[in-house]
Amino acid sequence: MKPNRIMIVDDSPVELQHLKEIVSDAGYQVITAVNGQDAYDKAKTYKPDVILMDVVMDGIDGFEACRNITGDKDLSSIPVVFVTSKNQRADRVWGELQGGKAMISKPYTQDQILDTIAAL
Repeated sequence: MKPNRIMIVDDSPVELQHLKEIVSDAGYQVITAVNGQDAYDKAKTYKPDVILMDVVMDGIDGFEACRNITGDKDLSSIPVVFVTSKNQRADRVWGELQGGKAMISKPYTQDQILDTIAAL
């Protein structure tokens, strides 16, 4: 099934808007969240097909939010892709251990975002 509804989670208004433009211009429906708790709550409500999530956020960070989402039986099938400035090998391994399906390093290209969504 081709993804249609994409959730973007980032506490930076600039990053959130940039990702929203990339994803919506490609024809996807976009839901936004500004932190990990907001992401979890909105995932329960809207059931997105894919979640693009920043890692470094106040409160519940992206790794914890991913654990919450993938650990919830109603949400566990939603792939979480980290879009983050954390790009060390240890970060990638830790992201996978939290349930993340992919990690895109900032700065990213439009093609990286859209190709990753399409691959899921």
